[in-house]
Amino acid sequence: MIRLADYIAVFSDSALAPWADLTPWALVTQAPAIVRQLLAELPADEYVIQDEIAVHRTATVEVGALLKPPLIVGAHCFIASGSLLRGGCWLDEHCIIGPGAELKTSFVFSGSKLAHFNFVGDSVLGQVINLEAGSIVANYRNERDDKEVLVRVDGALQRTGCDKFGALLGDQCRIGANAVLAPGALLKPASVVGRGQVFDAEKD
Repeated sequence: MIRLADYIAVFSDSALAPWADLTPWALVTQAPAIVRQLLAELPADEYVIQDEIAVHRTATVEVGALLKPPLIVGAHCFIASGSLLRGGCWLDEHCIIGPGAELKTSFVFSGSKLAHFNFVGDSVLGQVINLEAGSIVANYRNERDDKEVLVRVDGALQRTGCDKFGALLGDQCRIGANAVLAPGALLKPASVVGRGQVFDAEKD
Protein backbone atom coordinates (compact mmCIF):
# COMPACT_ATOMS: atom_id res chain seq x y z
CA MET A 1 0.00 0.00 0.00
CA ILE A 2 1.40 3.36 -1.03
CA ARG A 3 0.25 6.36 1.00
CA LEU A 4 1.08 9.74 -0.46
CA ALA A 5 1.25 11.19 3.06
CA ASP A 6 4.11 8.78 3.89
CA TYR A 7 6.19 10.49 1.21
CA ILE A 8 4.90 14.08 1.48
CA ALA A 9 4.32 15.23 5.06
CA VAL A 10 1.87 18.01 4.24
CA PHE A 11 -0.18 16.06 1.69
CA SER A 12 -3.19 15.56 3.96
CA ASP A 13 -3.26 19.27 4.80
CA SER A 14 -2.81 20.49 1.24
CA ALA A 15 -5.25 21.40 -1.51
CA LEU A 16 -4.79 17.84 -2.76
CA ALA A 17 -6.08 16.27 0.48
CA PRO A 18 -9.35 15.05 -1.13
CA TRP A 19 -7.24 12.78 -3.31
CA ALA A 20 -5.00 11.42 -0.54
CA ASP A 21 -6.25 7.86 -0.98
CA LEU A 22 -5.23 7.64 -4.64
CA THR A 23 -2.05 5.98 -5.79
CA PRO A 24 0.43 8.46 -7.27
CA TRP A 25 -0.12 7.07 -10.77
CA ALA A 26 -3.90 7.43 -10.42
CA LEU A 27 -3.38 10.99 -9.16
CA VAL A 28 -1.35 12.06 -12.20
CA THR A 29 -3.72 10.26 -14.58
CA GLN A 30 -6.48 12.51 -13.24
CA ALA A 31 -4.26 15.61 -13.08
CA PRO A 32 -6.03 17.76 -15.70
CA ALA A 33 -9.43 17.17 -14.08
CA ILE A 34 -8.05 17.75 -10.58
CA VAL A 35 -6.34 20.99 -11.59
CA ARG A 36 -9.56 22.21 -13.22
CA GLN A 37 -11.48 21.47 -10.02
CA LEU A 38 -8.91 23.36 -7.95
CA LEU A 39 -9.02 26.28 -10.40
CA ALA A 40 -12.72 26.72 -9.71
CA GLU A 41 -12.00 27.10 -5.98
CA LEU A 42 -9.17 29.65 -6.14
CA PRO A 43 -9.69 33.15 -4.67
CA ALA A 44 -9.79 35.59 -7.59
CA ASP A 45 -8.19 38.34 -5.50
CA GLU A 46 -5.02 36.25 -5.02
CA TYR A 47 -4.59 34.86 -8.54
CA VAL A 48 -4.60 36.19 -12.06
CA ILE A 49 -6.80 33.64 -13.84
CA GLN A 50 -7.24 33.46 -17.59
CA ASP A 51 -8.01 30.58 -19.96
CA GLU A 52 -7.61 27.92 -17.22
CA ILE A 53 -4.22 29.28 -16.17
CA ALA A 54 -3.93 30.70 -12.65
CA VAL A 55 -0.80 32.52 -11.51
CA HIS A 56 -0.54 33.81 -7.97
CA ARG A 57 -0.03 37.56 -7.81
CA THR A 58 3.26 37.10 -5.95
CA ALA A 59 4.67 34.64 -8.51
CA THR A 60 7.11 35.64 -11.25
CA VAL A 61 6.71 34.32 -14.79
CA GLU A 62 9.44 35.55 -17.10
CA VAL A 63 8.79 36.51 -20.68
CA GLY A 64 9.43 33.49 -22.87
CA ALA A 65 7.99 30.88 -20.49
CA LEU A 66 5.30 28.76 -22.14
CA LEU A 67 2.31 27.95 -19.94
CA LYS A 68 -0.42 25.60 -21.14
CA PRO A 69 -3.75 24.97 -19.38
CA PRO A 70 -4.92 23.73 -17.04
CA LEU A 71 -2.30 25.13 -14.68
CA ILE A 72 -1.97 26.58 -11.18
CA VAL A 73 1.20 28.44 -10.16
CA GLY A 74 1.32 29.13 -6.44
CA ALA A 75 2.60 32.00 -4.34
CA HIS A 76 6.20 33.17 -4.75
CA CYS A 77 6.98 30.69 -7.54
CA PHE A 78 9.54 31.55 -10.21
CA ILE A 79 9.02 30.35 -13.77
CA ALA A 80 12.02 31.10 -15.96
CA SER A 81 12.16 32.10 -19.59
CA GLY A 82 12.40 29.05 -21.84
CA SER A 83 10.54 26.74 -19.47
CA LEU A 84 7.44 24.75 -20.46
CA LEU A 85 4.55 23.69 -18.21
CA ARG A 86 1.85 21.56 -19.81
CA GLY A 87 -0.61 18.71 -19.48
CA GLY A 88 -2.21 19.73 -16.19
CA CYS A 89 0.26 20.95 -13.55
CA TRP A 90 -0.10 22.27 -9.99
CA LEU A 91 2.71 24.13 -8.22
CA ASP A 92 2.62 24.89 -4.52
CA GLU A 93 4.43 27.89 -3.00
CA HIS A 94 8.07 28.88 -3.61
CA CYS A 95 8.70 26.45 -6.47
CA ILE A 96 11.23 27.16 -9.22
CA ILE A 97 11.03 25.95 -12.81
CA GLY A 98 14.33 26.94 -14.37
CA PRO A 99 15.30 27.81 -17.94
CA GLY A 100 14.90 24.97 -20.39
CA ALA A 101 12.97 22.84 -17.89
CA GLU A 102 9.77 21.03 -18.86
CA LEU A 103 7.10 19.97 -16.38
CA LYS A 104 4.29 17.78 -17.70
CA THR A 105 1.15 16.55 -15.88
CA SER A 106 2.68 16.84 -12.41
CA PHE A 107 2.10 18.06 -8.87
CA VAL A 108 4.98 19.91 -7.19
CA PHE A 109 4.97 20.81 -3.49
CA SER A 110 6.49 23.84 -1.79
CA GLY A 111 10.11 24.79 -2.17
CA SER A 112 10.95 22.31 -4.92
CA LYS A 113 13.20 23.20 -7.85
CA LEU A 114 13.85 22.03 -11.38
CA ALA A 115 17.17 23.82 -11.84
CA HIS A 116 17.46 23.94 -15.63
CA PHE A 117 17.25 21.65 -18.64
CA ASN A 118 15.16 19.09 -16.76
CA PHE A 119 12.21 16.99 -17.84
CA VAL A 120 9.68 15.78 -15.27
CA GLY A 121 6.65 13.92 -16.58
CA ASP A 122 3.54 12.51 -14.88
CA SER A 123 5.00 12.79 -11.40
CA VAL A 124 4.38 13.87 -7.82
CA LEU A 125 7.20 15.81 -6.17
CA GLY A 126 7.22 16.49 -2.45
CA GLN A 127 8.58 19.49 -0.56
CA VAL A 128 12.06 20.99 -0.93
CA ILE A 129 13.19 18.65 -3.71
CA ASN A 130 16.10 19.71 -5.89
CA LEU A 131 16.74 18.42 -9.39
CA GLU A 132 20.16 19.52 -10.57
CA ALA A 133 20.83 20.54 -14.16
CA GLY A 134 19.96 18.00 -16.82
CA SER A 135 18.32 15.46 -14.53
CA ILE A 136 15.33 13.65 -15.99
CA VAL A 137 12.25 11.95 -14.57
CA ALA A 138 11.19 9.72 -17.47
CA ASN A 139 7.54 8.72 -17.79
CA TYR A 140 7.36 6.20 -20.65
CA ARG A 141 8.91 2.78 -21.30
CA ASN A 142 10.08 3.45 -24.82
CA GLU A 143 12.46 0.48 -24.83
CA ARG A 144 9.89 -2.33 -24.77
CA ASP A 145 6.66 -3.35 -26.49
CA ASP A 146 4.68 -3.60 -23.24
CA LYS A 147 4.50 0.01 -22.10
CA GLU A 148 2.82 -0.52 -18.72
CA VAL A 149 4.84 1.11 -15.95
CA LEU A 150 5.73 -1.12 -13.00
CA VAL A 151 6.63 0.08 -9.50
CA ARG A 152 8.53 -1.70 -6.75
CA VAL A 153 6.61 -1.92 -3.47
CA ASP A 154 8.10 -3.83 -0.51
CA GLY A 155 10.61 -5.46 -2.84
CA ALA A 156 8.07 -6.74 -5.37
CA LEU A 157 7.10 -5.29 -8.72
CA GLN A 158 3.50 -4.12 -8.95
CA ARG A 159 1.49 -3.25 -12.04
CA THR A 160 0.06 0.25 -12.32
CA GLY A 161 -2.23 -0.15 -15.31
CA CYS A 162 -0.71 3.05 -16.70
CA ASP A 163 1.44 3.61 -19.75
CA LYS A 164 2.74 6.90 -18.37
CA PHE A 165 3.97 7.47 -14.83
CA GLY A 166 7.22 9.10 -13.83
CA ALA A 167 7.92 9.15 -10.11
CA LEU A 168 6.78 9.83 -6.59
CA LEU A 169 9.58 11.73 -4.87
CA GLY A 170 9.35 12.13 -1.13
CA ASP A 171 10.19 15.36 0.67
CA GLN A 172 13.78 16.62 0.42
CA CYS A 173 14.95 14.22 -2.29
CA ARG A 174 18.08 15.26 -4.19
CA ILE A 175 18.59 14.27 -7.83
CA GLY A 176 22.06 14.97 -9.19
CA ALA A 177 22.98 16.55 -12.50
CA ASN A 178 22.34 14.36 -15.55
CA ALA A 179 20.77 11.60 -13.45
CA VAL A 180 17.82 9.68 -14.89
CA LEU A 181 14.90 8.20 -13.00
CA ALA A 182 13.26 5.49 -15.10
CA PRO A 183 9.45 5.35 -15.11
CA GLY A 184 7.94 4.06 -11.87
CA ALA A 185 10.44 5.45 -9.36
CA LEU A 186 9.23 5.65 -5.76
CA LEU A 187 11.81 7.47 -3.65
CA LYS A 188 11.42 7.78 0.10
CA PRO A 189 11.96 11.21 1.71
CA ALA A 190 15.56 12.48 1.69
CA SER A 191 16.69 9.97 -0.94
CA VAL A 192 19.70 10.94 -3.04
CA VAL A 193 20.43 9.90 -6.63
CA GLY A 194 23.99 10.84 -7.57
CA ARG A 195 25.15 12.77 -10.58
CA GLY A 196 25.01 10.77 -13.79
CA GLN A 197 23.30 7.77 -12.18
CA VAL A 198 20.32 5.84 -13.53
CA PHE A 199 17.69 4.72 -11.05
CA ASP A 200 15.46 1.97 -12.43
CA ALA A 201 13.19 0.24 -9.90
CA GLU A 202 12.55 -2.66 -12.30
CA LYS A 203 16.26 -3.58 -12.15
CA ASP A 204 16.86 -3.16 -8.41
